[in-house]
Amino acid sequence: QVQLVESGGGLVQAGGSLRLSCAASGITLRHYNMGWYRQAPGKSRVYVGSISSGGKTDYADRSVKGRFTISRDTAKNAVYLQMNSLNPEDTAVYYCNAILRYSDYWGQGTQVTVSS
Repeated sequence: QVQLVESGGGLVQAGGSLRLSCAASGITLRHYNMGWYRQAPGKSRVYVGSISSGGKTDYADRSVKGRFTISRDTAKNAVYLQMNSLNPEDTAVYYCNAILRYSDYWGQGTQVTVSS
């Protein structure tokens, strides 16, 4: 059974940092393209960034580039989203996603709330 479990969310003041983790069981993450997404209240889920199976990172747009960093620890079978200089617009539920060909897995999400 495949499970992706996000953790590390919480309440932080504007300007603060959080590191989200996505731990996997049942799959080997380094074989997958791993994405981070977020869903703000009342809005659709949107792409934040990703790390490919080859280790290449990509970020959605200027709103996160330079503030967010995605990394991977193959020994721990986990990926991370380091978020710095957080602002209230970053408030959302953050999800990790694993894709390999026709396999597509999602975690349950972790809440990030940034207070002004």
